[in-house]
Amino acid sequence: MADAARVDVAILGGGLAGLTLALQLRQADPGLSVTVLERRSHPAPEAAFKVGESTVEIGAHYFAETLGLREHLDAAQIRKFGFRFFFSDGRRDIDRCTEIGVSQLLPTPSWQIDRGRFENMLGERAGALGVDFRDGAMVRTVALGEGDGDHRITWTTGSDTHSLHARWVVDASGRAAILKRQLGLAEANGHDANAAWWRVDGIIDPNDWSDDPEWRARCTPPDRWRSTNHMCGPGYWFWLIPLASGAHSLGIVCDAGMHPLDGMDTHAKAMDWLRRHQPRVADSLDAAGNALMDFRFLRHFSHGCRQVFGERWALTGEAGLFLDPFYSPGSDFIAIANSYITDLVVRDRAGDAFMQHAKLYEQLYFSFYANTMTLYQDQYPLFGDEQVMPVKVIWDYTFYWALLAPVFFAGRIADIPMYARLRPLFERCSALNAALQPLLREWGERNGPAATAGPGRQLDQYLIDWFRELNRSLCDQLDDAAFDARIAANIERMGELAAEILAQARRSHPGIGDHGLQALLAPSPAGETLLAPAWYGAA
Repeated sequence: MADAARVDVAILGGGLAGLTLALQLRQADPGLSVTVLERRSHPAPEAAFKVGESTVEIGAHYFAETLGLREHLDAAQIRKFGFRFFFSDGRRDIDRCTEIGVSQLLPTPSWQIDRGRFENMLGERAGALGVDFRDGAMVRTVALGEGDGDHRITWTTGSDTHSLHARWVVDASGRAAILKRQLGLAEANGHDANAAWWRVDGIIDPNDWSDDPEWRARCTPPDRWRSTNHMCGPGYWFWLIPLASGAHSLGIVCDAGMHPLDGMDTHAKAMDWLRRHQPRVADSLDAAGNALMDFRFLRHFSHGCRQVFGERWALTGEAGLFLDPFYSPGSDFIAIANSYITDLVVRDRAGDAFMQHAKLYEQLYFSFYANTMTLYQDQYPLFGDEQVMPVKVIWDYTFYWALLAPVFFAGRIADIPMYARLRPLFERCSALNAALQPLLREWGERNGPAATAGPGRQLDQYLIDWFRELNRSLCDQLDDAAFDARIAANIERMGELAAEILAQARRSHPGIGDHGLQALLAPSPAGETLLAPAWYGAA
């Protein structure tokens, strides 16, 4: 074994989290020496079999603007036509089901990411920026340094053994979770869900599921296929995500208690499950004969972690935390973790004390994780409720766009004085959501499993003016005073929406509890409601 070299940062894993971190570090400080150790050989297959193709606003902004990859995204990936939800359990008449989605693109972009194509580009970009990218490298040991001492990493390529010293080591190894396992940091989070997913050759177009020209033309352009399409039912959702390489990603995600994994852990079983729960999708796959490219399943995919930032070590991506693919938060949490890690490394390189910041960033990161987890935990039984779930979708988006997304877009994710200044607003936002989620859950429980909202509805988010403006305003550049005022206005809007939802829930079920929500609400102002009656299943 040759004498060990020394680098500033060693990154274990050269997938999405590791390569984007390498780029961010080199862009923040071109003098940093960065080595990435990736066990797979590069280039990867263009349509690499990795979950996490759909981006939402934070992750998309991170890729496009923070890392400067907008040109690649526009030219080589698919501009996403937002999320789309169909309440279609057991039905073939998709054009008569309740559908939530935008009729036109919202102002702030996101993309469907073909992961193999994207990560190959990231590897090339990293190399061009001077990152030492070692593929085919199997990490064998990580000896964390004591005090101010370097860490030591050994790895093999074939029969050869190599080592290096690093001031910082970052685990971006995904579910291999090298450091997490070594340090015993794994933590259950109480969200028991499973997934099975596969890819087929060829694009699946929901517009082919209907002969109704009016239904087809409700989107401009009529490109429902570019959405992340969610086919929803009690205890589950099924995704359809198009990939730029010409394949389509399909996946079942379900509550483990309601839909056991042994009913979908092979492609044949998954197709039988689809024929029962989403027969129109199954029909289209059977008729088209799309070639199966691969298949995978994962049990108990959501997981927590007791610590993510330590003494010159860190975890990012799935090596640390993973929530749930509903609403596609994976790349968001990569963006946030990588931004915190970059800040810590740059502080350390400048000779500044950084551990106090590491502790604060970890507290913030865990709080973002805990608040986001409330959107999923114990909520899967709601997913087939076409009265409550449309309301939940609007609330969940509003929660995301009101606080966390504008903080990231404004480059303030590590702005400690801002958090101190706006702490009451953050606490109010969290409290509103913490009360609203169990209210929605009880509403669904009281509705019962057979509840429907009547004839299928076309619920167009684009037509909600304040909602569309909330999305557009993410890109506004504001000074401190204007930013603070914007956040205050966003939280006020959340309070108004929460009051309206509580009132609607009580109209449906007069005895429903308020789950502590009433104490958080100011008297509702007179005027128009924020959502039209159709969003609540009313005529």
